Amino acid sequence: MSDSATEHDSGASLHRPTITDAEFHLFQKLFHESIGMNLPPQKKPLVAARLGRRLAPLRLASFRQYHDLLRGSAHSDEMQRAIDLITTNETSFFREKEHFRVLSERILPNIPKEHRIKVWCGASSTGEEPYTLAMVLSDRLGPKGWSLLATDINSEVLAVARNGLYPMERSKGIPEIFLKTYCLKGTGPHLGEFIIERELRERVEFRQMNLMDLNPDLKDLDVVFLRNVLIYFDNEVRGDLLSKIWSRIRPGGWLVLGHSESVVGLHLPPLEQVVPSVYRKPSKEV
Repeated sequence: MSDSATEHDSGASLHRPTITDAEFHLFQKLFHESIGMNLPPQKKPLVAARLGRRLAPLRLASFRQYHDLLRGSAHSDEMQRAIDLITTNETSFFREKEHFRVLSERILPNIPKEHRIKVWCGASSTGEEPYTLAMVLSDRLGPKGWSLLATDINSEVLAVARNGLYPMERSKGIPEIFLKTYCLKGTGPHLGEFIIERELRERVEFRQMNLMDLNPDLKDLDVVFLRNVLIYFDNEVRGDLLSKIWSRIRPGGWLVLGHSESVVGLHLPPLEQVVPSVYRKPSKEV
C-alpha cells in the first residue's frame, strides 16, 4: 500500500448504487479486521468508487449485499479482489532518496562484511522500491552477500513487480549509472519501456503477505523498509505491528519508515533514532 489513497476516484458510474453511512461502516470494520486498514470518513467516496465496480459483474443491488458476500468464507478470491481495489499503490524509483543514501553510506558499512545481509521491503507495490533497494545492495555488496524479500497484500501489483517492466518515464529517478547497469531499454513491442535486468530481478523474492499475519520465516532481519504504510493504520495497530516487526529484527538491525510517519505516542520497545525516520535496534550489549 502507498500514501495515495486520498485521491478522489472519479471513474465511478452515475448509475451505481450509492453507499450509505451504515454500509460504509461495515466496510470500515471489515478492512480493519482483515488487513488492519483504517478508513476514515473522507475515504467514503473512494470506497464507493472502487468497490462499486464489482456490483454489476456480480449482479448485486447494494453495497450491503457485496459486504455480505465478502464476509462469506467461500469467497476468499473476491475478498482478495476487494483488497486489490481498495489498496492504491503509487510509488517511484528512489522515492525519498535520502533513505537510500543512508542505506549506502551508513547502514551497510555498519554490518559485518562476512554477514549475509537480510533485507525486507514490507510495501513492494509495483516493485520500484524493492528494485531500488536491490540496485543499492548490488552496487555496494556485489551480486552476492545479500537477500531481499519484498511483500505486499495486493496480488495485482506483485504481478507487475515480478515482471519488472515499466514505462520509460518511470526511469527518471534512477541515477544514470544504475540505469545503464541494471536496466534494459525495450525494443519492438516494448518500445518506450524498460525492464530491470534479469539477474537483479531474480535476486528479489516477491511474496504476498498480510502485515497483520507475518510469516514465521520473517526473522533475523538486518534492514527493514516499511515506508508509507503506517499511515493506513490507527495507533493501536501501528504499535502492535511495529512491536512484532521489531522482534523480527536482529540486534543492531535497522528500521526505515516514511518521512511523514511518526512513532510518537506508540508503546514500543527501545529504539534509537539515527536520523529522521531511520531507527536502529540496540545490540545485545546495550
